[in-house]
Amino acid sequence: MKLENLPKNKEMKASKRVGRGPGSGMGKTSTRGEKGQKSRSGASIPAWFQGGQTPLHRRIPIRGFNNSQFSTRFAVINLADLEKFFNDGDEVNPTILKERGIIKKQLAGIKVLANGELTKKLTVKAQRFSTKAVTKIENAGGKAEVI
Repeated sequence: MKLENLPKNKEMKASKRVGRGPGSGMGKTSTRGEKGQKSRSGASIPAWFQGGQTPLHRRIPIRGFNNSQFSTRFAVINLADLEKFFNDGDEVNPTILKERGIIKKQLAGIKVLANGELTKKLTVKAQRFSTKAVTKIENAGGKAEVI
């Protein structure tokens, strides 16, 4: 068997032969057009290059930043919840709230809000209180202690 006798592979496509004179129809500029960066040899430029103008991602205004990701978040509990889950004279603190499943995560601490009424005398220990919550706890005969 000789090389010249091998059958031709039909799947092989011959590469485009450019720059072979004016008679070929692809001579002179070799299908690259006239002048410019893309007509030069070795001048590969990335697809996102915008011709030297300021790129789109730098022209769009920077928007949407706020400091919420740096804020301290507290687990919130209302007086109505304390009324429902605790008996008269009980002590309420973050560990008891977590054990009983009243709060899921303690986060940066517990904050007691004044939503609802409180009739039981409770000793509430938490990191934060709203001013109305403190007055309602004290009016019911309990204590509000900041940890």
